[in-house]
Amino acid sequence: MKAKKYKITPLIFFLLSALILPSCASRAVKVAPVPPVAHKKHLAMMGYTIQVGAFAQVQNAVRLTEKLKDSGLDATYFKAPDGLFKVRFGNFASKDQAHLRAQSLQRTGVIEEFYIVRPEESAAARQKQLGVDYVRRSLVQSAHDFIGVPYLWGGTSAKTGFDCSGLTMTVYQLNGLDLPRHSRTQFDAGDEVAPNRLQKGDLVFFATRGRGKISHVGIYIGNNKFIHAPASGKKIRIDSLSDDYYAPRFIGARTYL
Repeated sequence: MKAKKYKITPLIFFLLSALILPSCASRAVKVAPVPPVAHKKHLAMMGYTIQVGAFAQVQNAVRLTEKLKDSGLDATYFKAPDGLFKVRFGNFASKDQAHLRAQSLQRTGVIEEFYIVRPEESAAARQKQLGVDYVRRSLVQSAHDFIGVPYLWGGTSAKTGFDCSGLTMTVYQLNGLDLPRHSRTQFDAGDEVAPNRLQKGDLVFFATRGRGKISHVGIYIGNNKFIHAPASGKKIRIDSLSDDYYAPRFIGARTYL
């Protein structure tokens, strides 16, 4: 028996299309729009800076720092790899600008001998060749160099040492990164990092005065520990994030690399 042949008329074709097409459309996968990737914050690189002094005693570096501050210069001191305390100030776009400023200060007796520090000498400038881990190690080493130095609130009292955010700023600037001065602005300048993802050189922040406001900062050095300037009259030291005092006051952490 021969199979019957059916002729598909335009009307039948239209009806079949109306039934089939919605079914195909229902199986279509809708791709949600990809949210924009958040750009990481980056600290500006330091320019040329002026370095003066070479002191065996930190008190002498502090006195020079305060003298420069009295002259309107945002100076900071540090312990160099050779063990001497030295002072740096300024952030100039060119070597000529830095040199002219240093000569002017030298003529007026504010400074004596000076050295112009080039941006390419910093750890941050070598990141492309040596990697971000090199910068992180350099930040931690710089922080270690300050251990034992007494605390100095705001860098202006007669006592020798650092305040907490002055320490972190100095460590970052010595490595070529222009970190802001105060703990609150340092917090805002970085990218949030979870406590279980902390890396060496990240900053950890605390509310030590209550009310949940940031009032203290330290440099994470690994193994749940950080270096910081704890309080007036006390020396820069290492503490643990799990310490009974610091753990409940921990606010968050920020990375800049």
